[in-house]
Parts: sequence; structure tokens; C-alpha cells
Amino acid sequence: MTAPTDAPAAGAEPFGLGSSPLRTDALPKALGIFPYAADLWAEGLLWGALLRSPHAHARIASVDTSAALALPGVHAVVTAADLASCPPAGDRPVLAADVVRHHGEPIAAVAAETPDTARLAASLIVVEYEPLEAVTDPEAAFNAPPLHPDGNLLRHLPLRTGDPEAVGEIVVEGLYQVGRQDPAPIGAEAGLAVPRPDGGVELHLSTTDPHGDRDRAAACLGLDPDRVRTVVTGVPGAVSDREALGFQVVLALLALRTGRPVKMTLTREESFHTHTSRHPALLRYRHHADAEGRLVKVEAQVLLDGGAYADVSAEALAAATAFAVGPYTCPNVFVDAWAVRTNNPPAGRMRGEGALQTCFAYESQLDQLAKQVGVEPLEIRRRNAMATGDALPTGQAVTCPAPVAALLDAVTELPLPALPVDDPEGDWMLPGGPGGAGEPSAVRRGIGYAVGMVHMLGAEGEDEISTATVRVSGDHATVICAAVDAGQGFATLARQIVQSVLGVSEVYVAPADSDQSPAGPSARGRHTWVSGGAIERAALMVRHQLLQPIAANFGMSVELLSIADGKITSYDGVLGMPVAEALEGKELWATAQCRPHPTEPLDENGHGDAFVSIAFCAMRAVVDVDIELGAVRVVDVTVAQDVGRALNPRQIEDRIEGAVAQGVGLALLEDLRTEGGRPVNPSLTGYRLPTALDTPEIRIAALVEERDVVATFGAKAVSAAPAVVAPAAVAAAVRAATGLPVGRLPILPEDAIVV
Repeated sequence: MTAPTDAPAAGAEPFGLGSSPLRTDALPKALGIFPYAADLWAEGLLWGALLRSPHAHARIASVDTSAALALPGVHAVVTAADLASCPPAGDRPVLAADVVRHHGEPIAAVAAETPDTARLAASLIVVEYEPLEAVTDPEAAFNAPPLHPDGNLLRHLPLRTGDPEAVGEIVVEGLYQVGRQDPAPIGAEAGLAVPRPDGGVELHLSTTDPHGDRDRAAACLGLDPDRVRTVVTGVPGAVSDREALGFQVVLALLALRTGRPVKMTLTREESFHTHTSRHPALLRYRHHADAEGRLVKVEAQVLLDGGAYADVSAEALAAATAFAVGPYTCPNVFVDAWAVRTNNPPAGRMRGEGALQTCFAYESQLDQLAKQVGVEPLEIRRRNAMATGDALPTGQAVTCPAPVAALLDAVTELPLPALPVDDPEGDWMLPGGPGGAGEPSAVRRGIGYAVGMVHMLGAEGEDEISTATVRVSGDHATVICAAVDAGQGFATLARQIVQSVLGVSEVYVAPADSDQSPAGPSARGRHTWVSGGAIERAALMVRHQLLQPIAANFGMSVELLSIADGKITSYDGVLGMPVAEALEGKELWATAQCRPHPTEPLDENGHGDAFVSIAFCAMRAVVDVDIELGAVRVVDVTVAQDVGRALNPRQIEDRIEGAVAQGVGLALLEDLRTEGGRPVNPSLTGYRLPTALDTPEIRIAALVEERDVVATFGAKAVSAAPAVVAPAAVAAAVRAATGLPVGRLPILPEDAIVV
């Protein structure tokens, strides 16, 4: 167990793994010169705009584009008829053809000389709709008319483990709800499509999956993939899928139709319609325990609202089901989990999808159980904590480090924050902020604990692979890998890997594009493991090329030479050569792949080795609650995280802090509300995001380093787990302050008022 530090650990290299260098993108972002898609320009530029459905559910009777085409300055209008041969992405069309299934679904696109002309032309397209009844209640979706030919049930996943007749001396039950959290990235979706002389197209996008976008666009445009190139621009925030398919495909189609570059920058409201959000959930739980509070049986029903299209709902449901009990051991587990389609906004990938929803529910249950048993909430968790070697309810053995007990101990080691001072100078620290209307005497402080878990990489048989090339010329190296740095700092980590392996300080990471070998999407912390593994293997191959002739000259094997602090040394100390000297006049390169061990789908009983590895996190949250007004202020969040190995401590801290802030947002503020399937707050004024004033002090008690032997470098992903745990910890603290059950997220003022 190590405490975080800005400096490398004792004995660590001055650069490379284990250190905390300045991020490669820090300076250009601070100076405002980092290139984003919204900043792009091209000679002869046209502007694109989309027409979106005003209905959550309707049949399209006809589409008349004549008025739009007649508008001066308009160069092209495209509809689903222009994409007749386009295969849908799963069950989602690029442009709606016969039926619209959610509010804001794109129907047509326009290219014009100016942004205003494009938007005006889009508004002139006449669509005849036959409104249909919208299915907005996920519980009603089971018996509602089918929204797709294969019905409304996306997946039913039962989990059956142990004795169904088992009962405990103590039984607690609860009903829990989780709202629709939107990723609300700091930059709205934007892109530029440029036609190529060979009849192809070049797409400049803030994408997290350049090869996936290339392949889907090529299929829809009837082009060979090598005639579509995706260039990754700066990604202004991505904690979910960055763009819907309809965005980049219509952008490319407009460029090919007009023969001119076409740029599209969505408004903030459009951005809310374009990307997917977190799955709203309804969860029913019953926990059985013995008199000491040790779990005997857990029963649960989990319902995820997938919205209009499937996206990753099946994967989210697998995580929700497998982690329904959390990082605790229980011999008897019975879960029924469903994901359904509705006419609500589509739900998709977002940090800890599936795992977050169940974490809130099972941690709330443990608080109830602690109260019934008469022990502290921390103690009930210690008594049931999972350890390495235990099994998930799916039957999969947890072979990776599972330091749950150590994490719980770590969050208690830092002292609690001081109580607010009861004077006018200190009122700003109370709920409600400066000048709040509440009375200090109505404020109660609560302390809550939560532990959670997330899986890393793809699950249930998804093939994970990445390819990277490392080139060394003279005293510098170049990394070529299509892994997108979406803000997680992967480009910095790639430099550190090569520095550690080759002892070269100057490392350049080439911008990602689809001309490089595939690396897969930026999701589930996969690039540290898969792309980092590919870079390490390529660098090791270059290292062997460098050291082999030197070892031969000294009559020894390569294994007897080491590289550290920019020098090549032999085991006996006879050789001490600077790496720069050994590389002088040489050009070396190697390409390598990394593919983790395979997984398998869950079977009809919910059993199977579905996950590559698991990461854990524990938190203590301290809140102040005005029990008369229901105002909540999160004072402090203390975090202990299972990181495997801290490759860049400062970067890990930054990622944890960002994820905690996101979790606090869901706990108290964030909810994309809908009426009849229509979002009612699709703006940054209506959709409340946490600001610096809402973000608590975040203290990292420990980065627990127990290396996962099958993971690259022994490291685990760090971003998703804190986002999963923070809402549950805040809810537990509010529960402790008020004595109220707190069964939904976000927590509304009425949930925290003590009558």
C-alpha cells in the first residue's frame, strides 16, 4: 500500500513508469491552442445541419425536401433514401426512414454555405408524421406494442447460485431508482469531412474509435474501408461513446454529394440528443443475513431502461447482474435482470455502466442491514468483504487481487474534516452556499461508506486486441498506435512505457488515425492494458535488437544487460554505455500486438468466466445536510483505490478526482428529465453539473498496489471505479445525517428533509 505523491517513489527512474511527468497535452490545453474538431477549417467549406424529430414515437408518412433545396446557398439535402444500402449499427439507423423512436432522432441533413442557412434549410424540410403512443415506462415496455420487430426486451439475464430455500435470521428489503445521467462533455460534437480525389473521404472527428467509425462509414457509403480515413482531433471530454453513427456518416455523405468539405458543429441541445446517457434503473433487493450480519442470500430484480436502441445495454446488464452483490461474499444469489427498449433517449456506455446502478442498491442494503444487526456500517462491510480467491455469484473465481478489507481500513486512516464554525464568517461552508437561507442549527453532519467494483476490458467473449509500432532513430523514439487519448492521459503513459524499456527520454506519440493498425475504442480502461501492452512488447523487441549485438561483443546473453537511467549496464558492472551512444546511427523498429486471455458469455444460469479482471474502490463521504431545507453539501470524500501498480501517481490522482466529481454530480444534481420521452432540460442551464463550488475536498488515502499478474505492468484501470462508488457513498452519508432511507439518485431536497 502506498500513499500518492507527486514525486517518483524512492529508487524510481527520473522518467518512465512510476514517475509523474507533465502531461503531453497540458501546455497546449492551458494556452487554448489544443486543436479540437470545432476549430477546424478548410478551403471551400460548407456547413451541415440535421433535422430532428419533434416526436418521441411516430411513423414517417412522407419527407418533402423541395423547399430546403430551393433555398439559396443550399448544396445538398440527404435523407434515409440516400442511405438505402446502409447497414444499421445494431438496431439503430443512421437516419430514420419509416419510424422515429426517440425525440431528436435525425431524419435528414443539409449542407449549405453558412451555418444559419443550413439550419434554416433543415427547418424547411416538411415531414408528415403519424404520432404513435410513446412507451416511456420501462416496466410497461414488457407488455407494450413492440417498438422493433424483435420486441422490446433487449435481454433477460437470470442468475441462479446456491439454495433458493435459504433464509436468514435478518431480512432487509429496498426499492431503488437511478436517474438518467448524461456525460455532458465540455465540448459538443463536431467534425469535418473532406472529399478525396480518389472518390473517398477523410473524416476529422473527436472520436474514441477511429477504426470503428471508418468501417461503419465505409459500409454505409458503399466504399472500401481504405478509401475512408478517420483522423482523430482533440477529444473535449469523453466518458461514453463520443458520437452517434448518424453524425459522421451524414457528414461524409454530404461531403461526397457536394464535392466540398463539410463541417458540422452541434448546438448544446443537439449534443444532448446525439450521445447516449447512463441507463436509468429500477432495482428491488432483499438481503438475508445471520444474526452477526453475514450474508446468507441476496435476491434482486434489476430493470435497465435502454431507451430507443440497443447500443451496449446487453453488456451493461451483464455487469449489473454479475456485480449485483458487490465486493461481498454470499453463498446464495438469485437475480433476474432485464434491459428493455422504450421511446426514451438511448442509453449507452458511461463509466461503470451497470455496476454503478447496483452499487447504489447493494450499499444501501448494507446500511439497512448494519442498522438491523446493531453494528457500524463499516463493520458490516468488513464482515462480508470479498478477498482474492473468492468467487463471484457467476461462479468465476476472483484470481486478481481483491484488497477490499485493506481499502476499507485505508479510508478510516485519514482524520475526519473539522466541523464547520458556527459564525457568520463560516456560513458559506453550510449547505446552500454563501448567503444561504438555512439556519446553522438545522444542519446535521453525516458520514457514509461505500465499496464498489468494475470490470476492465470487454466482457462475455468480446475479443480485445491492439497493435502498436515503436521506432527508434538516434536519440529519440516514435510510438505509432491508434489508441485515442480521450483525456485519460494515455499519450503520456505511452511515452513513459518507451522511456522505461529503452531509456530514451525523447519520445513522440503520433496522432491517432485509421491508417494505423486498429487499437480498439477508448473504453473500460482498456488502453492501459491492451494498447500499453502492445507498446511495451514492441519496445522490448526494439530493446532486444539494440542489446543483442552489444551482448555478442561481450560474450554474454542479452538477459545480462539492463537499461536504466539512460545507460546500458552489464550484470558485472564492466559495461556502462549511454543509450544515446548505442543508438547513434541506428534506426530500429518493431510492431507488436497484445491480446488478453479470452472470456466467455454468461450461460442460462448467469454463470461463466465473463470478465478479464476487476478493480475495487472504497470511499468515505462526509456531508452536511440542512434537514429543514433538504440542502446537501458534500464536505469531504476520502478514497482508497485498488490500482494494481501506480504507473503515473499524479495522473491517477487526477483521474480519481474527476470521477469522484462526476459521481457527486449524479448523487445530488444530474438528471436528464423527460416528459413523454422528450428531454425537458437539454442545456447546461437546465441540466445541472457540479461546479468547483459543488466539488468537495477529495483526499486519496491510499493507492493499494497489489499487482495483477495477468495485467500489463500489473496495473488496473482507475477511472470507472470511483465514479461507481461516489454516489453510493454520498447517499450513505445523507442517510446517516437524516435517518431517512434515501432510495433514489439524484437525491432531491425532499429526500433529505426531516419532518
